Amino acid sequence: MNDVTAIEWLDIPAAQPDADARQAAAARQGELTKPPGALGRLEDVAIHLAALQATARPCVDRVHITVFAGDHGVAAEGVSAFPQAVTAEMVKNFARGGAAISVAARALGASLEVINLGTAFDTGPLDGVKDYRLGPGTANFTAQPAMTEHQLAQAMAAGRHAAERARLADAQLFIGGEMGIGNTTAATALACVLLDAKAESLAGPGTGLDHVGVARKVHVVQRALDLHLRSVTSAQEALRRLGGFEIAALAGSYIACAHMGLPALVDGFISSVAALAAIRLCPSADAWLLHSHASAEPGHRVVLEALDARPLLDLEMRLGEGSGAAVAVPLLRMACALHNEMATFTEASVSTQ
Repeated sequence: MNDVTAIEWLDIPAAQPDADARQAAAARQGELTKPPGALGRLEDVAIHLAALQATARPCVDRVHITVFAGDHGVAAEGVSAFPQAVTAEMVKNFARGGAAISVAARALGASLEVINLGTAFDTGPLDGVKDYRLGPGTANFTAQPAMTEHQLAQAMAAGRHAAERARLADAQLFIGGEMGIGNTTAATALACVLLDAKAESLAGPGTGLDHVGVARKVHVVQRALDLHLRSVTSAQEALRRLGGFEIAALAGSYIACAHMGLPALVDGFISSVAALAAIRLCPSADAWLLHSHASAEPGHRVVLEALDARPLLDLEMRLGEGSGAAVAVPLLRMACALHNEMATFTEASVSTQ
């Protein structure tokens, strides 16, 4: 990657959804052979996508998925049910096509790229994996900031460049995924600062902790908050001190999507915390984010409420990787198909009287 230390690009305003396309799509919904509102939120989804894509006939055939991977120093505090080596092992699994998001991408006909931002264990060169190593994971944020300013800038730039590649490939929808042992702890700590929330209200089992493990996670997050809270003067500083490489990259990708006018479908808890950070950094990015599902992670609902987000699905998923977002894509495609292909009352010679 280029030597990036500045993040001035965050100040670029987001694109504006197309009001004319929204109006045209809403008018078409009113002419389709169904009672008004009979397709419920599917109608709203189609109209919203129309505004984001600046067309009365939206489409999400071309989907680009980027999975960002990185390790977390806080894993040393025993906050995960799995060892840190799993992050590197999963990156290899992505490369082999054996992960859930790999299967989902194939099923959707979506393009998939994997970016290793810094695992604690070396994966070696892997086909299909971009190596943007920023270090062997973040620092342990119970003792020091998770990232340097330089690492934060590079991680966010990695997300920006991923979104730019999606746009250059003419994608109609961007999905960001994440992988990193310990990242629910980082997301919890970051959300606590951004929402002024208590650790116990957001901490959950992550990869499968029992109640003792969750209590340990709460204690670890509280230690981090005690160390950093007084020094956090902005969302950017919160992200640097308590986030992760992959969380920062996700935030960067969401902001870049908003700059370019590319709709982004947000995954679960960790991705939603990254979206929260992105909106705090670039409030106008909010319009370009769709929310795919309600995770089984308890803190996710708190974050969704703060985002005023209505997720499309609630399947009790908590895998990450972008998997929940991928599962929601067929729903978006169905909303578009119904909107685009149903006959109008006039076309079907159906009386409205």
